[in-house]
Formats: sequence, structure tokens, C-alpha cells
Amino acid sequence: MEKKNSSKPYAQVSVPMTSEILKIKKMFSKLQVSKIDNIHKIINSVGKPKPKVNMMTKRPSRKQVIIPISNENKIRFMESSSKHIANLNRALKNIKLNIIADFVYMDQAGITIITNKVATPLNLQIIKRYIKNTNQIDSNNVKTPQLPQSKSYLKIIDIPYLLKNTNTPMMTDVVETIIRNNHIFNNIIVASRLRNIKVFLKSDIVIIWLDIWNV
Repeated sequence: MEKKNSSKPYAQVSVPMTSEILKIKKMFSKLQVSKIDNIHKIINSVGKPKPKVNMMTKRPSRKQVIIPISNENKIRFMESSSKHIANLNRALKNIKLNIIADFVYMDQAGITIITNKVATPLNLQIIKRYIKNTNQIDSNNVKTPQLPQSKSYLKIIDIPYLLKNTNTPMMTDVVETIIRNNHIFNNIIVASRLRNIKVFLKSDIVIIWLDIWNV
């Protein structure tokens, strides 16, 4: 009794007869169909998940309002932060707005108010008006509240380690002041403490990193 060959000819296998597969079959004529198919999958990375880009910063939530103010103003505001949140919610409720301010915290940019939903232009006007009318707050140093659009980071290279003609190390607050006063950063807010590192241990040049909000 003649033994039947259970293996199917390559043309009968439900695999796309692409030129690539035919080339593999020609190179490895003695391989089984399944082996050829495996080689094809490896070459084309079939089933391999696409690599994910690991971001250095988290994507910003738009359920927050950034209010750029001076250091003195934000310290004074935060001394009675709970009272301000209650008063601000009362002001928003008086004109029948559904948005609620959950809490406020202080950061490099000024103060940030976390809300239960994305603020509208009308909400931003109410928030600005309240803060500017707060006692002990210098209204001239309160900028327009803004929503974060994106978060990124900035790397500044070739910064002298020492201040010019001194032996004093370059402080990060000096660099931050320069950034804030430069017109190219008009739509950017510093979102973290600046970090610096020497290029080499004995180098007189440093690199500075900082997180930034695009608003």
C-alpha cells in the first residue's frame, strides 16, 4: 500500500504568492512550506508590535488654568489658598457656570488651578478678575490665565559655568530670568525647576534642561 504524502505542495497553501516568498523558496528549495512561511514572517517582522516612543514629559491635562504671576504674588495667594478656591467657586456659581476649581498649587510659572472641566474664555476672564481683585496682590503682575497646549523640554548648551569675570557659579535663576525676558519665549512658560550638569567634571561649560508649557 502506497503511503500518501500529507504535505501540500506550496501552490496549494493559503499564503500569498509574493515574489519575496518565491525567492525564499528558490533559495531554500528543500524547506517545508511552514518553514518558508516562518522565514517570511521574520524578515517582515509580522506580528511584531510597533515601538512606542517614551516621552520625557507627561502630556498635559487641559483641565487646569495657568496664571503667570510674580513670586511675591503667588506666595501671598497661597497663604489663603483654601479661602480663595471657595471664593472663586462662589464667583463662578453666581453666573451659573458649571466649572469648579478643585484646588490650586504653586509652581515655577506662578499658580495653577485644577478644574473639573476645560475652562472656557468666559471662565478665564472670571478667574483673572478674581485674582487681580484679591487683597495684597499686585494686579499689574498678574498675566492673562491660559490653558496648556503641550508640554515639552528645552535643552540649552554651552552655558558658562561661572558668571563673567567672577568665580561665582552660574545660578539657574539667572538663566530663568534671561529666558523669561527673551521675546522668543513669549508663548512658553517654564514648568519645572531648571537642571544643570557640567559637560565634563573639570569643564567650564554646563548644559541646562527644563520642562516648558506651550500656551
